[in-house]
Amino acid sequence: RLASGSFDKTASVFLLEKDRLGRSPGIGRAGGVKENNYRGHGDSVDQLCWHPSNPDLFVTASGDKTIRIWDVRTTKCIATVNTKGENINICWSPDGQTIAVGNKDDVVTFIDAKTHRSKAEEQFKFEVNEISWNNDNNMFFLTNGNGCINILRQVPMAAGYPELKPIQSINAHPSNCICIKFDPMGKYFATGSADALVSLWDVDELVCVRCFSRLDWPVRTLSFSHDGKMLASASEDHFIDIAEVETGEKLWEVQCESPTFTVAWHPKRPLLAFACDDKDGKYDSSREAGTVKLFGLP
Repeated sequence: RLASGSFDKTASVFLLEKDRLGRSPGIGRAGGVKENNYRGHGDSVDQLCWHPSNPDLFVTASGDKTIRIWDVRTTKCIATVNTKGENINICWSPDGQTIAVGNKDDVVTFIDAKTHRSKAEEQFKFEVNEISWNNDNNMFFLTNGNGCINILRQVPMAAGYPELKPIQSINAHPSNCICIKFDPMGKYFATGSADALVSLWDVDELVCVRCFSRLDWPVRTLSFSHDGKMLASASEDHFIDIAEVETGEKLWEVQCESPTFTVAWHPKRPLLAFACDDKDGKYDSSREAGTVKLFGLP
């Protein structure tokens, strides 16, 4: 399944065809059947993510000051959690127990995925961009407006939620550090910045291994392939860069007609989903078109 969130206040879930990507009668632009629309949010759905191990659950973050957990089996919202601000970033911990959500006021709230109650919240004194746990689930990473990667360690408490203690701040980029992704193998993480660079970091050593510099605009989205061998990055450039992680060499360039908002590799196949800032048709350049596209490597 492939899920997308939209400015139109809804989320959509597509079922991909198993054998091919092409369109056929009744098949949508994404090469799959649109399974369902998920309505309920009162503002744009700015980000979403799937549960790390349960393929039936996903969570959405919205500007309406709520997050919602959805079950694709019933197509219903199973929980709505009120938060203090307009939510823009969300991630699910690798153990599935906690959802972290960041808002426009640089507050990150940690929500218990079972009780749907807020466990803790952290107010940061800088612009918080993307947030993520490491694969081992014991450290929490965030990218900030000063070009830094902030790392917090979960310190167990006698009772209640582990406290997050800042352990390191890495000066990663000379300008705004926008996005962060961990590779599925647990060897690297990558960050993208307003300086148009993607930097690759060794998880254990916390040193920058290499940089990818083929984009000209701020890097707004990253994704590692399922085997950790490829890294897709995108920006307002009219192409998506696909790099070989170990060498930094360009493997492919996916052409787009407009800036790309988000990229995501399939969890098991060399298949990349992406969404762009599309305009609907040649004659109506004012109307936004919400299109999810797929690119498959041979």
